[in-house]
Amino acid sequence: MKVLITGGAGFVGSHLAEKYLERGDDVYIIDDLSTGTLENIKHLQEDENHRNKLFVTIDSILNHDIMLELVGTCDVILHMAAAVGVQYILDNPLLSIVTNIKGTEVVLELCNKFRKKVLIASTSEVYGKHTHAPLVETDNIIYGPSTKFRWSYAAAKLMDEFTALAYHRTKKLSVVIIRLFNTIGPRQTGRYGMVIPRFVQQALRNEAITVYGDGTQTRTFTYVGDVVGAITKLIECSDAIGDVTNIGGAEEITIGNLAERVKEITNSTSEIKFISYDEAYTKDFEDMQRRVPSIEKIEKLINWKPTTNLDDILNKVIDYCRVNE
Repeated sequence: MKVLITGGAGFVGSHLAEKYLERGDDVYIIDDLSTGTLENIKHLQEDENHRNKLFVTIDSILNHDIMLELVGTCDVILHMAAAVGVQYILDNPLLSIVTNIKGTEVVLELCNKFRKKVLIASTSEVYGKHTHAPLVETDNIIYGPSTKFRWSYAAAKLMDEFTALAYHRTKKLSVVIIRLFNTIGPRQTGRYGMVIPRFVQQALRNEAITVYGDGTQTRTFTYVGDVVGAITKLIECSDAIGDVTNIGGAEEITIGNLAERVKEITNSTSEIKFISYDEAYTKDFEDMQRRVPSIEKIEKLINWKPTTNLDDILNKVIDYCRVNE
């Protein structure tokens, strides 16, 4: 099988590429390296077993001619490319909106042209300001005002979902939509606001571990290996076509307690420092107090549950950062 992974040099994309290559598939990657890096796939390019089965294009998904050739060549498309990370979104609001909405439009248009099955990666951010748990795929959406640019990412990804579902309903295109909840693991960078790699890097340097807000906001975290396993099964699940499915963890933790956990596991002497959102970001930022997924649907679809607990995830990230930072 020939698999196209948009954003394939990114964090999740590179792990997906690795998974498909290990299965013996041909993997085509397109990435503009805005948040991805060639370092993420260097080991794949240098592996003799993969070298003739990996094809990398450094370009934008907005390049219609390049995408025309890639989508036409491949059997299935995993659309992982997106502007990601709170800090990146706040620093690049217009570019983020264009990349997320127009990029997905290009992918869907060409998949429809060639009648190729496509998976669209969305995000738990689309749920917005809910405080209940767990979040179910059919829940209402609650956003803050448009002046808070944090919500531009959520709204853009929701528009991606609407567009994908419209292609399915009007064109009968085989579309699978996933909502990812805080995927974590080796190769993820803290540069764009991802909390665990940032905490780990600070702890390993014995710098202050900076918690934004009061630390009472809660999240669940999912190991990238578990997520990749879910994605590869969902794209082959006929009952997932034309629908939205959560992929996330079950272990809820406050961000304050997460900082304590990272400090303990790394044996760090770091202090834990609380910083207001205004100081950490800008007036354009607004946080979500709680984000915990329902995984009932994915359990029924593909019999999937996350198997890597939070401590194991943290240890994997810590080991990676010790070697690579």
